This record gives sequence, structure tokens and C-alpha cells, in this order.
Amino acid sequence: MTTVWHYGINNLADIAKETAKDWKGLRVTVKLTVQNRQAKVSVVPSAAALVIKVLKEPERDRKKTKNIKHTGNISIDVVIEIAKIMKPRSMAKELAGTVKEILGTCVSVGCTVDGKDPKDLQQEITDGDVEIPQD
Repeated sequence: MTTVWHYGINNLADIAKETAKDWKGLRVTVKLTVQNRQAKVSVVPSAAALVIKVLKEPERDRKKTKNIKHTGNISIDVVIEIAKIMKPRSMAKELAGTVKEILGTCVSVGCTVDGKDPKDLQQEITDGDVEIPQD
């Protein structure tokens, strides 16, 4: 016999309400924490969602507009801040490795960092031309 847990239709409304605030039009992961039959909703954003959010583009309906290229420019300081958020989920030993991961996300999103191609910035970090703090 299979037990089906039903936490009420309110949870769907809670999820929609939680994601509609800051993440409208972006795909994010939602974490449900259930304790004593009460579900608590929290958003776990991906690196791509954080980068797209920082670009401050107007929201789009994902069902109507497909294959969007996000053009824009962000600073290396913003990339470092995103890397600090993503550090617990990163497999990198140091923050510089996580910054390189976020720069790879910038490549796939299609934005530039400080007016440069993110791949060039990754190479500059590897060569030691760009300093990344240890925090």
C-alpha cells in the first residue's frame, strides 16, 4: 500500500507567491522543507538565474519567447558576489574556482564582464593577472 502525503492546495499558492516576488520569468529550483506536516517553501537559485537577474532585463513570458540571448555587461565585483552565494554548492576549493564557474555561466548566458569576453577573464584569473579575494 502506498501512502500519499497531501499538504494542501495552499502549497502550490505558496510556491507561486514565493517565486513571483523576485524570480518572475526565471527558472529556479524550489526547496520544500516538510516538518510536522507543514511545508515551508524556499527558493534555491541557480548561477544562471542569479546572472540573468543581475542583468535587470525586462521580464519575459518563457512560453512565448524562446531561445533568448541575454546581452548585457556586469562587473567582476558582481560576479564575485554571485560566486560567494554559490560557493557552498560549488566543487571548487577556492573562491577563484567558483568565480571561473560563474564566468562560464556568463558565457552560456551571453553577457560580458567588464566589457570583456568571460573566457578571456577566466584565462587572466588562471594566469594571475586578475586577483580574486580568498574570502
